Amino acid sequence: MRERDLVGRAGRFIVEGEVTLRLLLSGQARFQAESILLAPERLPGLAEALAAHAARLPAPPPVYLAARPVMSAVTGFPIHRGVLAVGLRGAEPCAAGLVPPDPAPALVLGLCGLTNHDNVGGLFRNAAAFGADAVLLDAATCDPLYRKAIRVSAGAALTVPFARLGPGEGWLALAARLGLTPLALSPGGAEALSDLPALPRALLLGTEGPGLPAETIARARGVRIPMAPGFDSLNVATAGAIALHHLRASSAEVARDKE
Repeated sequence: MRERDLVGRAGRFIVEGEVTLRLLLSGQARFQAESILLAPERLPGLAEALAAHAARLPAPPPVYLAARPVMSAVTGFPIHRGVLAVGLRGAEPCAAGLVPPDPAPALVLGLCGLTNHDNVGGLFRNAAAFGADAVLLDAATCDPLYRKAIRVSAGAALTVPFARLGPGEGWLALAARLGLTPLALSPGGAEALSDLPALPRALLLGTEGPGLPAETIARARGVRIPMAPGFDSLNVATAGAIALHHLRASSAEVARDKE
C-alpha cells in the first residue's frame, strides 16, 4: 500500500525510528499506536518504553518482531533502523478549537501551500521549539504525518496540535474570528521583524514558491527579515524559526513587565 493512500484513506500513518517511536509511546503524543514492528535486536533497548506504554492502556498495541530481510520485504525498501509503527490519526480537530480563546496569549503558525515534506517537518520542529500553540494548514499543504515529515520534525508532528482550515475558510477571516493579528512573511514586508512590537495574539503565515497571494499580503501585516544587500530569500523553515523566536521572546518580555 502506498503511503499516500495509507495517510489519505485509511486513517493511519507510519512512524519510523527510535526517537519518533518513543514520542508516540509517550504521554506527549496526540496519537495512538495501532501496532509496532521491530527488528529483534532493537527490542531490548525499547522494552522499558513499551512496558510503560502498555501499563497506561487497557489494550496495548501488539509488538511484532521480524528480521531485517522480512521487514524490507514488508515495506518494499531496506529498513536500516529496524523500528516501525502504525499510528492512528483519530478525529480531525477544527482549527478554532486549538487556539487559546481571546484575550489569552496565542502564537499560531499558518502553513500556506507548502508541498515539501522537509520544510513542513522543519517548521513543526520550530513550532515545538518556540512554543507555538498550534500549526494550521491550508488544503494545499502536504500532510505533516507523512513519514519523512515526522522524521524531519524530530517527532514534533506527533505532539504539536495541528488542523486544516475549514472548507472555503481563508486565513484573514480565520484571524479576524479568533482575534489574531495576521503576519505575512515577505521580502517586501513594510516592517522589519526586529521592529515589530510584541503581539499578544499572532498568526504567522509561511509559504514557499510563488509566495502568499497579493491580497493576503496587502491585508495582513507585512513583515520582512532584513538580509545582506543583493539577497532576499531564506528557506521557509529558517525564516519561520527566526520569526517564531522573535515573536515568542517579545511576548515573554511583555508578560514579565506585567508581573
